[in-house]
Amino acid sequence: MPASTEAIRVLVVDDDAEIRALLLDYLGRHGMQVEAVENGARLRERLPSGRIDVLLLDLMLPDEDGLVLCQWAKQVHAALPVIMLTAQGDPLSRVLGLELGADDYLPKPFEPRELVARIRAVLRRGAVLAAPRLAAQARFGSWTFDRLRHELLDGEGTVFALSAAEYRLLSAFVEHPGRVLGRERLLELTRAPGVVVSDRSIDLAVSRLRGKLGDTAQERPLIRTLRGEGYLFDAEVRP
Repeated sequence: MPASTEAIRVLVVDDDAEIRALLLDYLGRHGMQVEAVENGARLRERLPSGRIDVLLLDLMLPDEDGLVLCQWAKQVHAALPVIMLTAQGDPLSRVLGLELGADDYLPKPFEPRELVARIRAVLRRGAVLAAPRLAAQARFGSWTFDRLRHELLDGEGTVFALSAAEYRLLSAFVEHPGRVLGRERLLELTRAPGVVVSDRSIDLAVSRLRGKLGDTAQERPLIRTLRGEGYLFDAEVRP
């Protein structure tokens, strides 16, 4: 999180001029340095050109799908917190946004004070993940898990990008190696703010993560299923 003496830099992407004006004024009065653009094309011009601490991204833009832009933004800056702002408050849209890398989700209309609180919350979570007590990388077998870039690297250096759900799940596993984690416990460890998730979402994330780890072709998989109990990450984790 930026130091208290340094303004938080926020980039707003929304085609609604009233919302842009509201956020420029309100967030500015809370000591934040705010820029606002109206579409995906302007976002693609601005994001690579300078520091941004938080991206506020509307899901419904006139020129590009906000979900595609969210995924692109995470490829440009993997550790950049993204908060989706959208009138589409249905659970499917929320889950898709979080799967593609969004860190939080706020449906419109929203209370500006809540948005300020969520901005500060995602920055605090990012600071915790980047803190020295939590290693930037974890290694197990021939794999390297890059926590800051949200990536997996195999022994040959091939990079596998992780969705937000896969990242949270793998983080839970590497922090609890050799321990049986039931679905309820995994839900607690991986739950994202503002999203109602189910056992099925855990099973789906496990399946996708196994595919990237090549577990389906191994006699001794890294992620073991213990019927009636949950999952166990069967690996020695080292920094």
